Amino acid sequence: MSGAPENDGGLFILGANHHTTPLEVRERLSLAPGATEFLQGELRAIPGLREFAILNTCNRVEFYGVADAPGVPERVQAVFCRRQQFAEADFMRHRVSLRGEQTVRHLLEVAAGLDSQLVGETEIFGQVKEAYAVAQASGSTGPVLNRVFQKAFQAAKHVRTHTAISTGQVSVANVAVELARDIFGDLAPTRVLLVGAGEIGEKTARAFQSRGAGSLSVASRRLERAMALSEGLGAFALPFWLVPVKLGEFDIIVCATAAPGAVLPAAAVQSAMRRRAARPQLFIDLALPRDVETEVGRLENVYLYNLDDLAKIAGENRAAREAELSRGRTLLDERAGRLWQDIGPRLAQTAPAPADESPARHQPAS
Repeated sequence: MSGAPENDGGLFILGANHHTTPLEVRERLSLAPGATEFLQGELRAIPGLREFAILNTCNRVEFYGVADAPGVPERVQAVFCRRQQFAEADFMRHRVSLRGEQTVRHLLEVAAGLDSQLVGETEIFGQVKEAYAVAQASGSTGPVLNRVFQKAFQAAKHVRTHTAISTGQVSVANVAVELARDIFGDLAPTRVLLVGAGEIGEKTARAFQSRGAGSLSVASRRLERAMALSEGLGAFALPFWLVPVKLGEFDIIVCATAAPGAVLPAAAVQSAMRRRAARPQLFIDLALPRDVETEVGRLENVYLYNLDDLAKIAGENRAAREAELSRGRTLLDERAGRLWQDIGPRLAQTAPAPADESPARHQPAS
């Protein structure tokens, strides 16, 4: 990406993602369910923050904004760090901070899946659309971000249509299933437990079913959600309190709750393994914060993989998509340049006076 333009028009992105931030830090920065609404209220109180949108996923928390006063991104950072009880000095070691045209390019790459841990994955497109819809519904976007996000969606579709970036096993669900097949071979005799009834868990459960997993059960803190998802999957609903009791009966456990901390302690897994007669057990932890205590991975005959582990496995096959990644970035560069030429002059008319600030830090996807 090119350096920040002399006049960025107040357009900025501030945040942290998987390029700059390890999993144990990302789970501290991740916004808890319901926190976005409260944070929106705090951000609205910042003088000079004209527009903003919040993107919060398992791999990134990013603030896209338009400022008409100097120092606004720094105030956004201060508000966010205070809410997350995270030291600003520590956040600055991990942050992504871009301005102007670089912000446009970054959002286009994110929406197209080019900046993802699993390059070419499609889930991020829906997550960006949802983040934009929430911001738009709350009235925090305006003419600039509306145009940038809408153009980002068009660009993402263009990249998927004109490259093969999304071919192959690029989703978390597919990587998890292939990993299970490496451990168990034929999945027909296996019993799978899904803990959590959210979208990523459902996609992973369907992936296991499509590969022939023999039995599927769903557990959720809200039994009615587990029952509803189980009905759609042709699975069994398991009351959440029975998970530790029944844990030893399952070969593969997929965890994807929105809990603020671990829901499967090492002691529960250790107890379950005593009843498994040396049969292995695989845990796929798709949650952030993580659902499974890290000590579980040290238990004998237990395999534990989290989001970063799955991304590393997928990265081993990334070479085949490098050419498509390059083609995709070329297509997005062209569109980002045209979009900046369109919105740049309008932003310049209300650009804030320059302020002293530390250089932007960004590590592009590699």
